[in-house]
Amino acid sequence: MIIKINGVQKEYANEASLFEIAKDNEVKNALAAKVDGNLVEMRSKLDGKDHEIEFVTFQDKEGKKLYRHTTSHILAQAIKTIYPTSKLAIGPAIDDGFYYDIDFKTPITTENLEAIEQEMKKIIKANYPLERFELPRDEAIAYMKKFGEDYKVELINDLPEDAVISFYKQGDFVDLCAGPHIPSTGYIKAFKLLSITGAYWRGSEKNKMLTRIYGTAFDNKQDLADFLQMQEEAKKRDHNKLGRELKIFTTNEYIGQGLPLLMPKGQKLFQILSRFVEDEEERRGYMRTKTPYMAKSDLYKLSGHWDHYQDGMFILGDETKDEEVYALRPMTCPFQYMVYKADLKSYKDLPCRYGETSTLFRNESSGEMHGLIRVRQFTISEGHLILRPDQLEEEFKQCLELARFMLKITGLADDVSYRFSRWDPNDKVKYIQQPEVWAKAESTMENLLNHLGVKYSTGIGEAAFYGPKLDIQVKNVYGKEDTLITIQVDMFEAERFDMYYIDENGEKVRPYIIHRTSIGCYERTMALMIEKFAGAFPVWCAPVQAKILALTDRSADYCNDLVRKLAAVGIRAESDTRNETLGYKIRSAQMEKIPYILVVGDKEMDENVVAVRRRNEGDLGKMDFDAFVKRVNEDVSTFKLD
Repeated sequence: MIIKINGVQKEYANEASLFEIAKDNEVKNALAAKVDGNLVEMRSKLDGKDHEIEFVTFQDKEGKKLYRHTTSHILAQAIKTIYPTSKLAIGPAIDDGFYYDIDFKTPITTENLEAIEQEMKKIIKANYPLERFELPRDEAIAYMKKFGEDYKVELINDLPEDAVISFYKQGDFVDLCAGPHIPSTGYIKAFKLLSITGAYWRGSEKNKMLTRIYGTAFDNKQDLADFLQMQEEAKKRDHNKLGRELKIFTTNEYIGQGLPLLMPKGQKLFQILSRFVEDEEERRGYMRTKTPYMAKSDLYKLSGHWDHYQDGMFILGDETKDEEVYALRPMTCPFQYMVYKADLKSYKDLPCRYGETSTLFRNESSGEMHGLIRVRQFTISEGHLILRPDQLEEEFKQCLELARFMLKITGLADDVSYRFSRWDPNDKVKYIQQPEVWAKAESTMENLLNHLGVKYSTGIGEAAFYGPKLDIQVKNVYGKEDTLITIQVDMFEAERFDMYYIDENGEKVRPYIIHRTSIGCYERTMALMIEKFAGAFPVWCAPVQAKILALTDRSADYCNDLVRKLAAVGIRAESDTRNETLGYKIRSAQMEKIPYILVVGDKEMDENVVAVRRRNEGDLGKMDFDAFVKRVNEDVSTFKLD
């Protein structure tokens, strides 16, 4: 058979293995191979036909996933060895690591992780091969029942009728798994169990809370050490920790998961951002709307949300009891379409740009929620542009320019990537099934992105149910990726809502629609800014821009007067007149990440000045009121980033 590797063809015996081919081509540390583009295990046998092969190592994305997935199986084997009464749920590879969800008869703590790691090392040293085998459905269920693995039985029962049910054996341990895997446990060179948390089975609060053990794995000890060091630094910037310490937000179990409370400083940051966005959008031709937080189910049936997004909605009422059913809105688009339809539009009225600071509600699973990044109630800078087809490229370009401007002023511009999110024609539930319209929408958007020079990856199955989109992706301090801003091209909804405009010939014409956000979800943006700046916000958006410290009791009233004078010229300041030492007050203000610290004593009062300290710059000397105001205003007007 002829094998092509890196553009070079070689002839091999029909029975040649992937191991032999890798060795012959001096490929070291191969974990798997892509045979004609399909990922297969190194133990797989070739069929004697000609193939193109690409070997996969830990340096490849697929290699890291295989490596860490196998480590999760090693974790599971160690758990079953130490805790034989435990039941296994799922254990996938994730970004930068893996986890396994386990039902323990007796709960464990982080103190137990060391013993589990030691057992994992024994399994790695034993170098057990990972051997795949398949069973018919009935035999597979009976096999898992024999081991008391109830969660695995449930997973098997939920597989499609024609699914191949496979298992992997390592030593005397067997786990249900689709694979693929690396050749043996001995390939794992460095790993670490990181934490323990709770996770509901299948992410539903209706199910049992399981124990989730997180870990990571690398192909050398130095990279693992570097990663662990990075994790320690990430913990210092974690918005979930810093945001609470800086009194930006809090949570309360009586209110519920995914429903954070913005405290005064958090609300001030939210207000600064939302007011700026609203003003900037109006400068760019947007008209503001204010629409209801809920609507009858009729609206969502018309928009398609009822058929394609109902599981993510909060439903009020019960149709089976002849009640009028309402739902909290997950998006604002259908509401703004009704605003558009309220009067007749001509081609001269387009583009029609609607913007709204929209509070939305989505029924996120408990396992997905995290601080301010993923919540059940949130607010976005939502907008919909109704336009003529000939206006699409220019309006799309302007939406992208606005998004990039917002990323720049929030300091996030260098931290994002772009993804062209397309539909999955095989997903009959999520997507509207009109292939011709999808083809036109995706082709149009692809041409737009290429013409505008946007460098992007492609995500199949990541589109909205009504159209393709450009997702601006960002990672938090732990490397988890989320969507921050979206720009979507929609060729479906105008038809659904019978939206039209009158063209120059007096004919009714369907418009195109762009769904977009400019700064994205405010809560998520705030979380990312907390992490980006470690809580030390730029002056322009800092909830408190200056802290005025009274050096003596006599200067207390003067400090309070300065706070009022600064407020009158738009500068946010607080005074600290406590009976504490100056050093204590300075350290306190520094812990609060305040950009400017002003010290006022008797001498400063007499000279009508303040002694100014700037975060990251130190002592700037004495300034009069006007000079200080000018300096702050320069920071604000230039969106200076510390």
